[in-house]
Amino acid sequence: MTKRRLREGVDYELSTGNPWADAGRPDAEEAYARSQLMEKLTKLIRERRLTQAKAAQLLGTTQPTVSDLMRGKLSLFSLERLMAFLRALDQDVEITVTPRPTDTERPAKVRVSG
Repeated sequence: MTKRRLREGVDYELSTGNPWADAGRPDAEEAYARSQLMEKLTKLIRERRLTQAKAAQLLGTTQPTVSDLMRGKLSLFSLERLMAFLRALDQDVEITVTPRPTDTERPAKVRVSG
């Protein structure tokens, strides 16, 4: 995050756009990607007006697991598991690997798009 001064005596920091990076979490990129996938899954479940029980049936899991997913319990879900859930809901998952730009100091990142 970048420190800025709004006016005399009032400092603030600009967000990186990744709340886990802002909090200093070491796995911030992966955590952010997982949170974005969880958000997409929750949106799909709601758009389809699925009950948690019906969503669980489609995802091959249990209703409490769907509840944890929809409540954002990040630590319970790996990227692989979330991608499997997306495929179970007839979503294509595409992974693209590109080199990090050489003109930047930032570390390589993980990003979810679409």
